Amino acid sequence: MYKETFDFYDRTSLKSYNLDQTMRYQLNMLDRLDVFTRKHCENVGDLTCRLCEHLHCNKGFTEYCTICGYLHDIGKQFIPPAILQKPGKLTDEEYEVMKTHTTIGYKMCMDDLKLRPYAAGPYYHHEALNGTGYPQGLTKKDIPYEAQIIRVADEYDAIVSKRQYKSHIGISDTLKILIENTKPNKQAPNKRWGKNNPAIVRVLLKVVIEDTEYEIFLTQSYVEELKEEIKRLKQVEKYKIAMDKAKKEKDKNYYLEGMKMLLKNDETLENYSSIYEEYQKAYETRKAIIDNLYNEIKIIKKLKV
Repeated sequence: MYKETFDFYDRTSLKSYNLDQTMRYQLNMLDRLDVFTRKHCENVGDLTCRLCEHLHCNKGFTEYCTICGYLHDIGKQFIPPAILQKPGKLTDEEYEVMKTHTTIGYKMCMDDLKLRPYAAGPYYHHEALNGTGYPQGLTKKDIPYEAQIIRVADEYDAIVSKRQYKSHIGISDTLKILIENTKPNKQAPNKRWGKNNPAIVRVLLKVVIEDTEYEIFLTQSYVEELKEEIKRLKQVEKYKIAMDKAKKEKDKNYYLEGMKMLLKNDETLENYSSIYEEYQKAYETRKAIIDNLYNEIKIIKKLKV
């Protein structure tokens, strides 16, 4: 039986922009990255596109931002794997090495005429509005808007990937971190701003709510399928009970044939009962997921940026 799957970024309208031709060369650069970093770059590019749409950016700027998002971590291919893939916290020395992926990525883009227009993605995506970012420690007025968008997409996906969310359940905790990073810091060079642009984070909340509603739709569709399968197997069970009670062989055969007609695929008279129990468990599990997702939306709608 089909089981629903959900990907946070699977509805991005990249193809609607006909980016395949213009992006082919740029995206081939991602093949040099490790699997985890490549997936992260794809997620950030896709989410950047979604954010641009909700920010009502024009088509050209959205395409440009999307490519910048895809290329933002391209410099990580030159970061030693022992640092890039370290599961624990980086030492101060390792962190300094990790930070160089911004300048490495910038140089890669500037050295390649086809990548040069998108150098802002790799270079500025770790700059913070309050001046606490890197590599230059710029403040809001000097940070390109595309980098402000990519920063939010990057931070969101980095936390989501680290926590290995399989669903949007509990994802409001991630949004709270991004919201916290919009608050001004009196110790920062620019005391009026936090790290993230609050307007972009507000749009991110809308995107997450939209995706959570879509996840509910997919899960609900699967629940409806399960209900039909449970109903069918309940009928099989009724025929089984009736067959056991029947006195005449003719009646027994009638109910037996009815059971056989209702069974599907690998189901048999011997295993249908256990399959019925599996469907029941799956149904209860998915119903609970839907309830939790609705609760998550309520929490997100109450968040203030």
